[in-house]
Amino acid sequence: MSGWAVFGEAALVLIGGGIVGLFYRGLDRKIAARMQARVGPPIRQPFLDLGKLLVKETVIPKTAVTWIFSAMPFLAVLASFTALLYLPLGPFPPVLDGHGDAILVLYLLAVPALAMALGGLASGSPLGVVGAQRELVMLMSYEFPLAVVLVAVAWRVAVLGFSPAFSLGTIAMHPLWTVVGPLGILGLAILCLTLLVVTPAELAKIPFDIPEAETEIAGGLFAEYSGTYLALFYLADAVRTVVLAGLVVALFLPYGIAKTLGLAGAAAQAVDLLFWLFKVFAVMVVAVTTVRVGMARLRVEQVARGFWLWGTAAALGGLLLLALDKVVMG
Repeated sequence: MSGWAVFGEAALVLIGGGIVGLFYRGLDRKIAARMQARVGPPIRQPFLDLGKLLVKETVIPKTAVTWIFSAMPFLAVLASFTALLYLPLGPFPPVLDGHGDAILVLYLLAVPALAMALGGLASGSPLGVVGAQRELVMLMSYEFPLAVVLVAVAWRVAVLGFSPAFSLGTIAMHPLWTVVGPLGILGLAILCLTLLVVTPAELAKIPFDIPEAETEIAGGLFAEYSGTYLALFYLADAVRTVVLAGLVVALFLPYGIAKTLGLAGAAAQAVDLLFWLFKVFAVMVVAVTTVRVGMARLRVEQVARGFWLWGTAAALGGLLLLALDKVVMG
């Protein structure tokens, strides 16, 4: 593929990812409202919010470290959109397949959280500093279970002889559910559940919205952000939601339906792409919307203890079951 073709494909994915992320955010708010017996905002509301923020004045506090405060929103957006390029999109392989793997995606997912924390620390606001401290504690808590899940799945794919094993494209092309035994299926189920629990924490959604906590620290990390900078963080969050839901799909739900329907060619690609979007939406509803409607905010020590003890134990348990399954199955 020529450089211009890759550039065009990347631009299409990035624009589409931003639109899909904002659209899903609107659906999330509408579904959450219906669950709470409210009408809720229109689905287009995130687009309206983003547009309004972009035309508002961007205020930089006098106490802020200006260059860090200004750079962090751009860093968060850049990392979130770059992660999209390593994600298989239904029947289509990652745009940058072969130029990075799941480990790089893991780092890219951590960058927006670090950017928000640095932005909060650089704001000069006590609320921003408290939010940044909470964000960093959460980051150190959920990153290890997330890494174990990725390594466990990639290791099992490598054992089966598929390469490069850490490529999300390779993992999506070789789903494990049908090639492992009972112990392996149980291990995969535990790993999938662990990743679903990590997803709202990675996105700082209720019950893991501790760094923002509007009722406690008035937005925390974003207390001093406004205008274009706040819009960039808003967009980065929407895109990161797509990336995380897409990661769950790539690791555990990579199946298409075109072959089952007897389709081929462009029609098959279109149907499988729509089915991928549906799966991403389903993961978002299960892991984010339902959880934030049904739970209250946790304390930071509860999150840290939960992920370091129970989250890590679950992920390592899933990895152990996959290893035992490999020994049993040969």
